[in-house]
Amino acid sequence: MKKIIKHLFIFTFLGTLILFYYSCDSKKETQNSEPKFDFSQEIYKTAKPLTRWWWFADSISQEDVKFQLDRIKENNFGGVEIAWVYPLSRKRFKKEEDAIYTARYDWLSPEWQNIVKYTKQYCDSIGLQCDFTYGTGWPFGDSFVKLENSTQVYKPKNDEYKNTYSVSWEYPRKGYILNHLSSEAFADYANIMGTALKPALNGSSSCLFCDSWEVETRKIWTDGFAEKFEKKYGYNLIPYMDSIYAKKNADIHYDYMKLVSELVINNFYKQLTSWANANNSYSRSQCSGAPVDILTAYASQDVPESEAMLYEPNFSLIPLSAAVLSGKTIISSETFTCTYGFPKKDSLGNINYRHLKEEQTADLKLVADALFANGVNQIIWHGMPFNPIGVDSISFYATVHVGTAGKLWNEIADFNKYMETVSKYLRIGKTYSEIAVYIPQEDAWTGQEMDNPNPQMPWAWGDYEMRNTNMPNELTGYHPLWINEKFLKDAEFSNNKLTIGDAEFSLLYIDVEFMDFEALKIISQFADKGLKICMKRKPRQAGYIKTTDFNATIKHIFSLNNVKSNFNEIYIKAPIINGEKISNFICKKAKKDYYIFFANPKAQNLSLPLSYGQSLSENNITKEIEITIDNESVKYQLIFKPYQSILLKIDKNLNISEIDINYVPNTPKQ
Repeated sequence: MKKIIKHLFIFTFLGTLILFYYSCDSKKETQNSEPKFDFSQEIYKTAKPLTRWWWFADSISQEDVKFQLDRIKENNFGGVEIAWVYPLSRKRFKKEEDAIYTARYDWLSPEWQNIVKYTKQYCDSIGLQCDFTYGTGWPFGDSFVKLENSTQVYKPKNDEYKNTYSVSWEYPRKGYILNHLSSEAFADYANIMGTALKPALNGSSSCLFCDSWEVETRKIWTDGFAEKFEKKYGYNLIPYMDSIYAKKNADIHYDYMKLVSELVINNFYKQLTSWANANNSYSRSQCSGAPVDILTAYASQDVPESEAMLYEPNFSLIPLSAAVLSGKTIISSETFTCTYGFPKKDSLGNINYRHLKEEQTADLKLVADALFANGVNQIIWHGMPFNPIGVDSISFYATVHVGTAGKLWNEIADFNKYMETVSKYLRIGKTYSEIAVYIPQEDAWTGQEMDNPNPQMPWAWGDYEMRNTNMPNELTGYHPLWINEKFLKDAEFSNNKLTIGDAEFSLLYIDVEFMDFEALKIISQFADKGLKICMKRKPRQAGYIKTTDFNATIKHIFSLNNVKSNFNEIYIKAPIINGEKISNFICKKAKKDYYIFFANPKAQNLSLPLSYGQSLSENNITKEIEITIDNESVKYQLIFKPYQSILLKIDKNLNISEIDINYVPNTPKQ
């Protein structure tokens, strides 16, 4: 009997151990079911929002720097991006020599270098990111830029054009804007600006930032351009330059823009990345507005950056696509710029700052959610003016106010926590999409001036900016990505998939009026290999020099069974999301799990300006959808509570759970 009891005890003990082991293993599996947010190897070590930090030309003290950095640390910011701008005492005088300006450190002087170095070191000591604008003002340039290195436009004598600007730290002293088409000009600039910044580039890695293009683009030019053009295209450009924007010269304008793009990307954007990487830094740029092949330019940067609302959130699909195709993980955005419209003067000369310091977090959340659904996963506030200890009266005119004087201040910490949470999930895995759409770059370069410019943005004049380039409506539920000639050239095709960077595509969708012959030849090669292609219409050849082979290649492509003009005939796969009036969304694939973020329906197709209180919401919005992942489908009901977006997790068995991203801002007022 004792033996039986003894054996029962042993078996019970062993059984308990086994159950304990599997229980622990089960718990381990449950814990691992959520992703581990380890960003230690990434450019940004956390997903917390940063803020642009406007340093107005002054004599800045370490105490004031420490005070402001401690304050934003307490409010869940992950760091700062320093932007050097003009003195607060800037005024217009009949005679500039009569003006008196705030005492300040000389631009790039040892005193300036010391305070910048201290700021970076203090950021490191409290765990904040510290990025730097690679210059002062919006375009790069200062009084150190020589005339021969300054930006040019075409004129019979280029020395008649001197592009100076005065929004810089050196105001009222004027400087020349850098020639972005010249590698020699960039090298000289980096030798001065970069050398001054180097003491601050030790420690953690910083991003060197370039703002959106605010350099004259009409007839942009550089020394030797005409000779380079004739060598590339075989004809003389000069006779056409005075009328380059005439409709009759559209083909010539295409050739001109293609060479401009090549020079800007190779001699500026790539140079910026190379210099940054050689100096413990990364490049982060807004290529928006630049006269470039937009996908290729964005892909040349370590961190492609979008912006909103001067560019509307749908534009962010371009930097997202560039990031996916080039294997980048971070897509940032300058966020909340001019949310309620650009400041304007009234008839009495008073400036309407569009609800400055009265901003509503619920409205800003619409913008952030729209950006998230279009791929952004690193928010950068625009922004925080430098305010000394005990002062918060200083503001910046074209932004929301990050400071205690604004209505936002008591909500910023919680709002930042919300944006950090969503950004974390959008930084894991890969963006899931099976359709690549050929971006209409050739159309943008063959076009010249916008037919219907946005009155909110009178400075935007050219089709080349691609401000209004949107995905085809019939592809809404597929969340397609853009692709261009450069990435098609780098792509591989096997197992019926077009592979490039982090993306695998089952279909190439083309709906353009013009196409470069080189791009068409690459597409023809993939068509011959069996790639499914939806070509909505027969494009015309872009550029001045035509070839009869172009139309023959088009005819060959359309003769293939895997090429159709009707999307539904060539692609029978269900979209990722099917339903009526689909909310903007993005899908991320992380190992065997999928995460889908749906922006609140009120964040759909936002345009500038937002109305004050546009986010006001009182009722739930319900949408019945069908989700299809890897040819398996499941129905689901999305219930959007007021002000809320939705984040779903879908496992390999199509089990769906909602991740808690609940954040309720103060009720907005209209």
